[in-house]
Amino acid sequence: MQKEGKITRSVAGVSVSTLASRILGYLRDMLIANFFGAGLVADAFFVAYRIPNLLRRLLGEGALSASFIPVFTGYLTTKPREEAQKLARISGLLLLTILAILTILGIIFSPIIVRLIAPGFIKDPEKLSLTITLTRILFPFMIAIGMAALALGILNSLHRFIIPALAPCLLSISEISFILFICPLMERPIIGLVFGVLVGGFAQFFFQVPSLVRRGFVIPAGKSSSNPRLKLMDYPQNLLKNLSVLWKRWISMLNHPGVKRIGLLMLPATLGLSVSQVNTFVDTICASLLKEGSVTALYYANRLMQLPLALFGTAIATVALPMMSRSVAATNMKELKDTLLLSLRMIMFTIIPASLGLIILGSPIISLLFERGRFTAQATQATSWALLFYSTGIVAYAGVKVVASAFYSMQDTRTPVRIASIAMVANIVLNLILMRILDVGGLALATAIASFINLLILLYYLRKKIGRLGGKKVLLSLTKILLASSAMGIACIYFSRLLGQINKLIQVTGTILISVIIYILVTHLLRCDEIKYVWKIITRKESTDEV
Repeated sequence: MQKEGKITRSVAGVSVSTLASRILGYLRDMLIANFFGAGLVADAFFVAYRIPNLLRRLLGEGALSASFIPVFTGYLTTKPREEAQKLARISGLLLLTILAILTILGIIFSPIIVRLIAPGFIKDPEKLSLTITLTRILFPFMIAIGMAALALGILNSLHRFIIPALAPCLLSISEISFILFICPLMERPIIGLVFGVLVGGFAQFFFQVPSLVRRGFVIPAGKSSSNPRLKLMDYPQNLLKNLSVLWKRWISMLNHPGVKRIGLLMLPATLGLSVSQVNTFVDTICASLLKEGSVTALYYANRLMQLPLALFGTAIATVALPMMSRSVAATNMKELKDTLLLSLRMIMFTIIPASLGLIILGSPIISLLFERGRFTAQATQATSWALLFYSTGIVAYAGVKVVASAFYSMQDTRTPVRIASIAMVANIVLNLILMRILDVGGLALATAIASFINLLILLYYLRKKIGRLGGKKVLLSLTKILLASSAMGIACIYFSRLLGQINKLIQVTGTILISVIIYILVTHLLRCDEIKYVWKIITRKESTDEV
């Protein structure tokens, strides 16, 4: 029970921090919907935002977490702390350089990138031109957020989860501030919003710096005795000498065994851990070919789907990866399996009822949050249609994150990337088929089905790699959770119709509250182990270590 309590405490800390971030994020989305609607300007912004955001997830958060945390945790577990500090400094400098180069290239080639990502915009010169402009402004966002992701990886490896989970709040706060106070003063208000994104991105990194410094980690700066610090004023007088020193320093950093290992793991992890983001990006390409507003509808549906995924799925995977990496470093495979199985059970316990709730309450939630200003009832209908199908796959999205993390903890990124490639092909094929039948909902359903394919194949190969996983206990938990979710779903439908006669706010909040209470009571009656772990945290029967 001690291990279950430790994981549950950490997940609770991340979930609460993430909830604060998501509430601010939805407030930001409400303001964007009100100010910019679901037309040309909004479509241009969301496509422009998605380009550096995808690269950030691939090269910054996703692949970096998957490759850096297992190697860095191994250094923390088996080597002197100074070696881990050196690895962090070198990784920070290399990452900063790579992201800067990619940003410069992205700014230069934005016209080509936008035409490839949103081919449907080519027929509208005004939308295409605006998207290119916004993309160029937003590309430096990748630098800020990539460095923030490295800081997150270091702190999570040290089992410090709350500060990194709170950092995204700064992005939403910045965007909200710019929407309210800067955008109204500008001739093109959408330009003010993208500058708000940039400021918020850099704030995310600097927010984590004090926590890093307190623990002896400063990235990317740092002085090494073998690599003398260069003085900027010496450059004009000693250009060749300084270039030689710089070259030797880079060769030395690239030859660091930890950096080599991270580099070998990072390339395949770029696709493996971020397959859901790649699939979402493919959805955007297809949505740009549908009627106007489809890109925006898909974005808002994905945003709502991301709430339970972030609160529970991502939170659980965030805590599980460094813990499983530590188990691998200590050659304790039984502990790795225990962490994996508990993580999967907690995902089912939290996400299955949340998914059912989104399916039932999707339309009133979207109407309550976004249907005002230029966001019309038609936009609500299109968004809820996409959310319906996205919701069917949330448990698979979360499961992929945790099971892929098990491979990454063993420093195996090749297996997930091969499986992710299969899922991507399935998503593209299903997109082309289902978008003709279900419109924007078909794109969401294709992504959900592809995620289930990814999860099932990952589980198959993981069992071959580490042996039996203890599936009977998971199936027993799944049976109880499905029964409890069914009871909750019936109550959700009834109270949604009953309270809907009053107003939407009471309908949504009242139905959610009643449904949660019923779900907790039924899981308690069914003696679900997962509710026991949660209850111990609420009643403080477990010690409360810092997370």
